[in-house]
Amino acid sequence: MQTIRFFSDNAATVAAPVMDAIIAANHSDMAYDADQWSLKLDAIFSELFETEVTAHWTVTGTASNALAMAAICPPFGGVLCSQDAHVQTDEGGAPEFYTHGSKLLLVPGEAAKFTPQSLRDRAAAISDSVHMVQPHAVTITNSTELGQVYTPEETAAIGAVAREKGWHFHLDGARFANAIASLNCSVADLTWKAGVDLMSFGFTKNGAMAAEALVFFNRDLAADNKRRRKRAGHLLSKGRFISAQIEAMLKNDLWLDLARSSNGVAARIAAAIDPKRLVYPVQANEIFLYISQEERAELRAKGFVFYDWGHDKIRLVASWDQPDHEVVALIEALQAL
Repeated sequence: MQTIRFFSDNAATVAAPVMDAIIAANHSDMAYDADQWSLKLDAIFSELFETEVTAHWTVTGTASNALAMAAICPPFGGVLCSQDAHVQTDEGGAPEFYTHGSKLLLVPGEAAKFTPQSLRDRAAAISDSVHMVQPHAVTITNSTELGQVYTPEETAAIGAVAREKGWHFHLDGARFANAIASLNCSVADLTWKAGVDLMSFGFTKNGAMAAEALVFFNRDLAADNKRRRKRAGHLLSKGRFISAQIEAMLKNDLWLDLARSSNGVAARIAAAIDPKRLVYPVQANEIFLYISQEERAELRAKGFVFYDWGHDKIRLVASWDQPDHEVVALIEALQAL
């Protein structure tokens, strides 16, 4: 029986231009982040975001997020985040570990998003007391862990609260490409123009092999990050193979083309099935469906691989390289339930 994967875009293949870039970088150069590709990252990202930034490559999204938390929150402080945020549910305590003990302060909201008012309400519940952890930062994910996107206006509204409160503002962009492809907006409008101080920019889910970046719009926050990265064991000796991937992804908007592909697959599936099955609107490349235990067993018997999401739901994730015959097979199987 053929396995048809819709469990995660982490399992997708490496895009050909990225693999070509890895091969092209396979010659002797300087070590760590002193190679010709790594030295260009600031300029490449500055051109993309239309403002001067500092950019450091990282190996994983978890490392990017945890290092970001360490840059914006002291050990005795807290970071406000969605109750469904990846930093809370899927990073094994890495943010708390890298910050040497800070606390994640959970904010309620629908579809892993929260509003400025819910953010204010959560902060208001924290008294200015030595007995309570005080917020020092806020983080959002775009697109969210439940496949929804923050618009530039929504992001800016949260950024305004952060500025008012004196908090730093971080964006987890593991699927930032999918958010931009969905909104068709400026990357600047969704980040620094909306008050974001730093972001984790993901490439691995979207066609890279193992390449992420931590981008600092507030460049003062980058001062100690290289030391933190080294201390955490994330300073690769052959960093050129990461930075070469990033350059290839950003060249000619490959990162956006690949995200449009995965978003398009998700939209195609959503449009072909009973809308009553949709838990959330499909806004990026994740699809959450109401599927019974019996129905998911039927799907798995046909070779489909996906994650359960509670008792009555499943998650499907479309990848940039999803073969057409797999999309057709899934649609037919869902329609036949």
